[in-house]
Amino acid sequence: MDQVRADKWLWSIRLFKTRTVAADACKEGRVYRGEQALKASSEIKAGDLLRVHKDGFRLMIRVKDLLEKRVSAQLAREYYENLTPEEELNKYKSWFIGKASAEVREKGAGRPTKKERREIDGYKDTAFDQEIEPWLEE
Repeated sequence: MDQVRADKWLWSIRLFKTRTVAADACKEGRVYRGEQALKASSEIKAGDLLRVHKDGFRLMIRVKDLLEKRVSAQLAREYYENLTPEEELNKYKSWFIGKASAEVREKGAGRPTKKERREIDGYKDTAFDQEIEPWLEE
């Protein structure tokens, strides 16, 4: 096995919960090899350096070896090298811990409807998308 699909490899190393989510990340332009955005069907090989934007974090991963089937998290670590800068790894602490209170809905408003949930998710996604652009130009 010289090459494997990008979505399959990202799913098998447990970077994404499902293969569909990995494929969607590729379609949305959140996975790069060098300057080239990868499609889900793009073939990756050992030694490739991938940049992945996930949940507001910019991860850099070097492919050590290829993997087609999902394995445990402990075994998956042997197939990639995490080259993400330390400040990016510590971003969670600076963003979320002690910065803001939990989201609150008005009393009696109940759960959001399906339409409201889509609007909330859309708003949150656009906040993360605004941060992607400067990173892509690097």
